[in-house]
Amino acid sequence: MSQIFKQGYAVVVGVGADLPVTVDDATAVANLLGDPSRCAYPNEQVRLLTGENANRTNVLSALSWLAEMTGEDDTAIAYFSGHGIETPDYYLMPYGYDMANLEGTAIRGETFTEHLRAIKAKKLLVLLDCCHAGGQAEAKGMIKSPLPPSAIAQFGSSSGRVIIASSRKDEKSWTGNPYSVFTVALLEALAGYGAFEKDGYARVLELASWVLHKVKERTGDKQHPIFSGNVQDNFALAWYAGGEKSLRPLPKWETNISSIKSGLDVRQVNSWKRMLANYRENLLLIEERMSEYVEFNQIPLQYVKNKNLTEDKIADLEQKLGIKG
Repeated sequence: MSQIFKQGYAVVVGVGADLPVTVDDATAVANLLGDPSRCAYPNEQVRLLTGENANRTNVLSALSWLAEMTGEDDTAIAYFSGHGIETPDYYLMPYGYDMANLEGTAIRGETFTEHLRAIKAKKLLVLLDCCHAGGQAEAKGMIKSPLPPSAIAQFGSSSGRVIIASSRKDEKSWTGNPYSVFTVALLEALAGYGAFEKDGYARVLELASWVLHKVKERTGDKQHPIFSGNVQDNFALAWYAGGEKSLRPLPKWETNISSIKSGLDVRQVNSWKRMLANYRENLLLIEERMSEYVEFNQIPLQYVKNKNLTEDKIADLEQKLGIKG
């Protein structure tokens, strides 16, 4: 009979929008965590936010819930799949972010770190899949970034806190079928594939080792996850088979680099179309705000820069899609 991992709590976020695979990734992670035959977290202790529900307000509220619900002896996991950018300030980009209003619609790195710092659990794992290929964050001047610098500093000085990002700053996070390469390796590790002792527990260092090795291997050395933290104890994150010691096999997903490349075309085109629609909408909003000023020299410089960046991106996407100007 399965045993519940009653001390486990998780917030799982898949932003969606121009990155539809992030919804699939987050849903798979949440389902595995809440599966009584797998990680066996109580379902009410796993909060999944995807698509429209993964907006700034809800993400921060869920992190506050994680802080309120967990005590020192609990285990907490925070998973975010979406964009992370530097402008040069670091931001996580939840659903509905607006390039013209990052402070009000995105999550500044320091704000994210403050919410993590409030979590009392001495066993905390943060997982960030934030350098996806494609998406609006590829706008000129918006530099993708896998990790908030403030979180790295905070985790390096606190024992029992680990953060894993899906890739280095200059790399892309590769997608597969149906999940990203990073998420597949994560699911495998949570299912005990990297467990050394086979004692029923998925432990943090074994998970990190499996994910770092498998992502590098399956992408042909093109993607290298980042590990940061101060771990003095290889703490348990979850059961891997509902308290049983024998592994339960997972489905075989496409994760090698050749299958990833061949499977991207249709999804990439659809992603470009969604991006183009979003950029056109953003341009209208920016122009509407600029029209509120009587004189051009009164318009904030950031509005002008955002308008130019958005127009450049629209032109680039129209060229990729073969749309005549």
